[in-house]
Amino acid sequence: MFEFSPFLATALIGGIGLALISAPLGVFVVWQRQSYFGATLAHSALLGVSLALLMQTNLSGTIIVVSLLIAWGIFTLSHTQQLSSDTLLGILAHSSLALGLILISLQDSVQIDLMGYLFGDILSLNQNDLILIAVTGVLIALFYWKHWRDMLNITLNSELAQVEGTEVKKVQLQFILLLAFMIALSMKMVGVLLVTSLLIIPAAAARRLSHTPEQMLGWSLILGVLSVLTGIAGSYWYDLPTGPAIVMMATLIFGLLLFKKQ
Repeated sequence: MFEFSPFLATALIGGIGLALISAPLGVFVVWQRQSYFGATLAHSALLGVSLALLMQTNLSGTIIVVSLLIAWGIFTLSHTQQLSSDTLLGILAHSSLALGLILISLQDSVQIDLMGYLFGDILSLNQNDLILIAVTGVLIALFYWKHWRDMLNITLNSELAQVEGTEVKKVQLQFILLLAFMIALSMKMVGVLLVTSLLIIPAAAARRLSHTPEQMLGWSLILGVLSVLTGIAGSYWYDLPTGPAIVMMATLIFGLLLFKKQ
């Protein structure tokens, strides 16, 4: 049985909140095959950590700002340069991660838990994190209330959506910035190396149960929350690292659903 302490309650609320804000973004990441984009933003979050330590600024705020700037930069470069998207993302992902690690290594006087940043620590969430998660949830809800149909049309055929009057670049930029914001928040929970898993795996699993976009969104919400709850429970009972436990439970659910006939 759980001994329901305040820090555990905060972890559960934060984990469920992150699962709920990941699902709406994850379904379009899967549909639009943008998983590599998510990985690039996750790697860039470590650069935000190193810059925060170097400049002695607020850690969460710096990570969010750096993630948003890199997301905007990727979006801009992908529309102006001749490089293919996967090449551009590969360069930015590895260069930002490498720069972040170099800056951290140069700060000998600063003691940090690098494993915590790489794999997350959901038990370190606090009330400010919960507020940021709630604000992000509201922003995502407003975005989909206004642009759900636009996102579906862009996913099916962006050129046709443009002809029909959708401001494709504006909608895509808003989606990318929301994605960057969500990844920056999730880093504290599951870490740089696992953050995109929480975004992608529940959505991919939900695809096995769904016949419409709305069904996939609903199942993604359910499976994301289930992954968080079972991952935290497994971490508590068997003394496992919480971030990897959540990702492995999501992977187990996905693996089981692979055998489901559609």
